Amino acid sequence: MHYPAVMTDLYELTMLAGYYENGMHEKQASFDLFFRKIPFHGGYAVFAGLAPALDYLAQLRFTEKELAYLKGLDIFRPKFLNYLRNFRFRCKITAPPEGTVVFGNEPLVTVEGNLAEAQLAETALLNIINFQTLIATKAARIQQAAGDGTVIEFGMRRAHGPDGALSVARAAFIGGVRSTSNVWAGQVYDIPVKGTHAHSWIMAFGDELQAFHAYAEVFPDHTILLVDTYDTLKSGIPNAITVAGELRQKGHELLGVRLDSGDLSYLSREARRMFDQAGFPDVRIVASNELDEFVIDSIRNEGGRVDTYGVGTNLATASGEGGSALGGVYKLVRFDGKPRLKITSDIAKASLPDHKTLLRLVSGDGTFIQDVISREGETLKADDTVYDPINPSRHKKIPIAVHYVDIRNVVMEKGIIIGERGDLAICADYCSEQLQSLPEGSLRLHNPHIYKVSISPALNELREKLMAEHES
Repeated sequence: MHYPAVMTDLYELTMLAGYYENGMHEKQASFDLFFRKIPFHGGYAVFAGLAPALDYLAQLRFTEKELAYLKGLDIFRPKFLNYLRNFRFRCKITAPPEGTVVFGNEPLVTVEGNLAEAQLAETALLNIINFQTLIATKAARIQQAAGDGTVIEFGMRRAHGPDGALSVARAAFIGGVRSTSNVWAGQVYDIPVKGTHAHSWIMAFGDELQAFHAYAEVFPDHTILLVDTYDTLKSGIPNAITVAGELRQKGHELLGVRLDSGDLSYLSREARRMFDQAGFPDVRIVASNELDEFVIDSIRNEGGRVDTYGVGTNLATASGEGGSALGGVYKLVRFDGKPRLKITSDIAKASLPDHKTLLRLVSGDGTFIQDVISREGETLKADDTVYDPINPSRHKKIPIAVHYVDIRNVVMEKGIIIGERGDLAICADYCSEQLQSLPEGSLRLHNPHIYKVSISPALNELREKLMAEHES
């Protein structure tokens, strides 16, 4: 997907112009992208959106049409606009693979290069990664709630515009929702497309059975019938059973039925019973209608017999308590050879300075124990004291029998994308592996295990030193 260079906030360009006029634009700088709170009051987030973000930066150019528009704003001087004409992104970027489980206050994406280029990356990175990480996290929660059931992304009509719908399908796939109703996303990302028919199909015919017959005639090997237009148990299911028998006589099988209203737990149990008694145990029960992870969890806990969940609005818009936005930020952590620190009266919003390494401590059986943010080049050892980044008075010792994994890699060097670009299936498989490696209780929907993220002794010392210098 090609995005224009002007996909940015105006203040990025005004800052660039100011840096340029003050001769600062080529000084070296480093920025960290991170979020503070895990969305949905959950136990984890799923990192996503890196590949499209890198693609945007790799092809970042200001066209003559865009430069003419900026000139027409009557804000920028001709010399600066000429500088933009030759602008290229040549920074180094470090980030985890898409599908990695991540947590609050961790440096997810680090951008290093000259100040102008690193600054301009801010808006696009936040726009792409904030949204796709939010959606991938929501998708993972929904798929975890579905257990052995499958989930289809049904949210295109409720998504935030065409590009939002495309991003939703991509990010949801990484989170574990591996099919979509969005045909465009199927073409662009090679995601399997799934769908049935609407109530209008039934209502366009003389009666429900006639509508079912017509659909099965056109799609004999792909028939899923919507059974709740009139009366699910008295009309929809019996008519679907009739059509299932007729299909079988012709050498085909009814794939499934969809429930789109009512008590989905009860109706799915009854539908399963009726199809089993009629000799069609393989007909799948599909459920839709304002589903989310909590509704799906309730259906399963009440003995529902749903095989596939079609989730639309609440996935595409990341609805739910603690959702709607990730809240990722982009902060300067080093400039002109010196560590930089954002000071605030609320230490929860203070940044972590300088170049850093994000280490995951893993037990012998592969379970994640905690993450430690350290200064670049710092060596951690067992029994070192590490500190809560929000409340440094809380601290703990590093366990002895663990190994350390640097979960980030250099993914762009001098503006050129490097390393293998895993396809979406690889990202989704990686996400699944990551989720299963979390500590017990991390996947709970209610009161999940709080995964520990700490800062190293040297990083805590540096932050305290910089805070003391600012205060004095």
